[in-house]
Amino acid sequence: MMPWRAIFFGLLELLAVAAPAAEPPAAAAPAQVVALTVDGAISPASADYVVRGIDAAAQRGAQAVLLQLDTPGGLASAMREITKAILNSPVPVIGYVAPQGARAASAGTFILYACHVAAMAPATNIGAATPVSITGAGSVAPASSAGKAGAAPAGSAEMRKLTNDAVASIRALAERRGRNADWAEQAVRDAASITAQQALKEHVIDLVAPSVPALLASVDGRTLETTAGARVLHTRDAMVVPIVPDARSRFLAVIADPSVALVLLLLGIGGLVMEGTHPGVILPGVVGAISLLLALYAFQLLPVNFVGLGLMVLGAVLIVSEAFVPAYGVLGTGGVVALVIGAVVLMRTGSAASGIALPAVLGISLAGAGVMAGIVWLAARSRRQRVVSGSEEMMGAVGAVVADFQGRGLVHVHGEHWQAESAVPLQRGQPVVVTGRRGLVLDVRAAAPKPESRP
Repeated sequence: MMPWRAIFFGLLELLAVAAPAAEPPAAAAPAQVVALTVDGAISPASADYVVRGIDAAAQRGAQAVLLQLDTPGGLASAMREITKAILNSPVPVIGYVAPQGARAASAGTFILYACHVAAMAPATNIGAATPVSITGAGSVAPASSAGKAGAAPAGSAEMRKLTNDAVASIRALAERRGRNADWAEQAVRDAASITAQQALKEHVIDLVAPSVPALLASVDGRTLETTAGARVLHTRDAMVVPIVPDARSRFLAVIADPSVALVLLLLGIGGLVMEGTHPGVILPGVVGAISLLLALYAFQLLPVNFVGLGLMVLGAVLIVSEAFVPAYGVLGTGGVVALVIGAVVLMRTGSAASGIALPAVLGISLAGAGVMAGIVWLAARSRRQRVVSGSEEMMGAVGAVVADFQGRGLVHVHGEHWQAESAVPLQRGQPVVVTGRRGLVLDVRAAAPKPESRP
């Protein structure tokens, strides 16, 4: 029995050696946090970027979305798109006002209030969320003075509606996230603004963090309610995956820039005016129509004054008209002046999110002045040149006699036969010079003979 037992155990040992070693279990993939950055005015382009970024984070199965903000505010409709995307996100969104020196003003305040976690870096601020009408019609008095002694709120009915709507919206966000709703209303009615430490003390935000790693470590283990249910954050040492704006988002952001929108508007108006004065050229009309449509997209962000818009249209028409009306530069000069005043009036600079840089206005003004100066120079130069068409061009033209005549006969001028009259008899082939024109009859005289050249 002993040999068989030894053989049996020997076979077991051989099988154990020949069997492949079991592979160790695969290491779990590190947790991911998708980072989005909004730096500048809240526009349709930034709304598109944030909404698509949140969708991408959900598809990746990310632990959270880190939305870093540094904005002076922007368009209310774009802000509402962002807040709706945050409120309905299955992935927790961590709002973070950073870097140091950044702000979440106006629309940025609403966005931060909508986030599941609201955080700020030191030396940042939040607030100043009073709505401003896109037409610039009126303003709203602070609630502290409007509500005394039962007085009706100051300002136009439109502005009161905008303010009350904004107050209701931000209070709803504050109640949804359990934050200070009274201060939120104060930020809207009185344009209140506070620092990061004050915001933490007033329970406007959840924490102050000096850096992204510190922020992710601080929120690790928190349970947050999302549309997909409760989510426990595992963000400590998580991999931060930044999503940068793609070509589409960058293109929309360039168009939404106030200075670019102004240039597009001018190109649109100028192209359509040029096509109207030169039908069939095609290119100015196509460029003008495309530019005007892009400008209308950008104007979603800009406060428009229709007097300024009218002045800019008038200025463009006057500059173009200078090329067709002999006004000696008066129309062109008036057009440049109207263009400059319209550019200043059209884009109100009361909102930090929608102001136009002074160099842009000056550049456009100098370009208009250059166009006008070029038109005047071309007109002055054309006056010094010989006439090349019309009756005046026939004066001094040289032709030849078709057949002998005395009084009236035929001459050949500019490839055509003309009836001509001469005070002296002319012979066939004799060169003549046109001295006048009466309808279809030319006055001619014999041309002076060419001097003979000496050898």
